[in-house]
Amino acid sequence: MVHPPAEAARRPPARLRPARPDRIPRRPPARGRRPAHPLRKPVPAELLSEAPVDAYGTPLIDAGELVPGARVLIKDETRYASGSHKEPAARAVVSRAAADGHRRVVIATCGNYGRAMAMACAAAGMACTVVLPTGWSDGGAFMRAAGADVHLVPGSYEDAVDESRRLALDEGSIDGNVDGPYVDAVFAGHGVVAHALHRVLPEPPAALWIPVGNGTTIIAIHRQLTALGWSVPIHGVGSAGNNPVVTSWPGPYRMLPPDGVVTTDHNQPLVNWHALQGPEAMAAVAATGGQVHGVDDDGLRAAQAILTGHGAHPTAAGSVALAGLLQHARTTALTGTHVVLLSGR
Repeated sequence: MVHPPAEAARRPPARLRPARPDRIPRRPPARGRRPAHPLRKPVPAELLSEAPVDAYGTPLIDAGELVPGARVLIKDETRYASGSHKEPAARAVVSRAAADGHRRVVIATCGNYGRAMAMACAAAGMACTVVLPTGWSDGGAFMRAAGADVHLVPGSYEDAVDESRRLALDEGSIDGNVDGPYVDAVFAGHGVVAHALHRVLPEPPAALWIPVGNGTTIIAIHRQLTALGWSVPIHGVGSAGNNPVVTSWPGPYRMLPPDGVVTTDHNQPLVNWHALQGPEAMAAVAATGGQVHGVDDDGLRAAQAILTGHGAHPTAAGSVALAGLLQHARTTALTGTHVVLLSGR
């Protein structure tokens, strides 16, 4: 069912069902090593209750003819407890880590994946370490409130990735990054939204607009659309000049110089000088006949303001997919149904 904005705001989300901590296998720590500890304090109940756990529980808001000649549907993936569309992927990683006997998941983040992983670990009773560049996001306050250990490192997201891989070598820990040993679980979690759309839409949309960071979400959704037999052009949207998928398109993938990106309060989660899965994401977009678009901060803020009027409250960066659609519509006549994926609040 497609929900109008008012109905979407009233719609009670599915209740979160935390996994039982006692089902997670425990191993004694190696001699001389500090054990990975459980959560030090309970997560506030309001963070764990009354929130969807996958894309079947998030609303699809009908924004009507926001773009002349086309119908715009907003898939609001910011409704998870973490506020991040990455939460289903994080939950899939935590489930695998627990099944394999690990006691701690370690990741790097610009903000969104860290929030998602902190909440996923909290729900499962799993210890969590998040590495965040100093000065990014909220400084790790949300993740700490959810029980995660937050390590701040100077530099960029890529520096945080390097540090997270080092920390993940500790006994009982596992690398939960999007290109780590559980990459298949990451793709599975991100791909659920394709099935959720397939359930409610009578036919494939004219296009699907997806944020670009590492490229993970694009790859996952493309794989599931293919499995469903749906041919849908995918449009990836990122921060103009601040992501190698954006700057490389449509040519071959090329990393940006580490000092070649500019981070602002509005574009932070979208900035990478190296997209970990960029080449495969570009191939996925090309295979669907879609495009990659870059938008500036003014475009992000404008899209954010429009979304507020439709009952959605993402951050400026979380509005990037709509910003790309609106920018494209200024120079290209569009028809059919366009689905926009919101990514963070």
